Amino acid sequence: MINRRHAMALMAGTGVAGLAFGPAAFADDHDAQAGEWREMAVGSPDAPVEIIEYASLTCPHCANFRTNTYPLLRERYVDDGQVRMILREFPLDPLAMAGFMLARCDEEQYFPIVNLLFETQRQWAFGDRPLDELAGMMRQVGFSQEKFESCLRDQATYDGIMAVADRGREQGVNSTPTFIVDGEMHRGALSIDQFEEILAPKLGG
Repeated sequence: MINRRHAMALMAGTGVAGLAFGPAAFADDHDAQAGEWREMAVGSPDAPVEIIEYASLTCPHCANFRTNTYPLLRERYVDDGQVRMILREFPLDPLAMAGFMLARCDEEQYFPIVNLLFETQRQWAFGDRPLDELAGMMRQVGFSQEKFESCLRDQATYDGIMAVADRGREQGVNSTPTFIVDGEMHRGALSIDQFEEILAPKLGG
């Protein structure tokens, strides 16, 4: 569970310690209320099959899925209206939480930001100064340093993401990526062949 101790351990190794995740945001006891939370989805709302993806931005398996399998899945099933795909945040550490908070800060760019962070995960997520690297990534999509810091202090966004993760845990999600295909849970970075096998009977194939 993400808490203040984990956050402070992360900040100690960055040059932006103290700029993000104040004490309230990493209280050990969390009472999240998502409120009017926007579900981040692509594909027709009338699609016959719904896939929910629970992911963490610092998860290499999630990055592998998003960069290699997802484009094929979207081309073959989402873009033609057969599948609606929902991405739900399931951050496994404070850095993943930071990335999702930044993406939520500009929801019109949510998927471009998420895709950028997955594609460049090795660059920003596993170095000595991850938040500095993350700030650099966000400058590529138009974030000023002021906006970067402000987004990471947004308690409502933090609470909303935690509520999404809590919802996932209630459904039995305990690792990433996890996919729920019309109520059926599948864990791991499924290949396009595995998705086709799952989807064929649901789509009459």
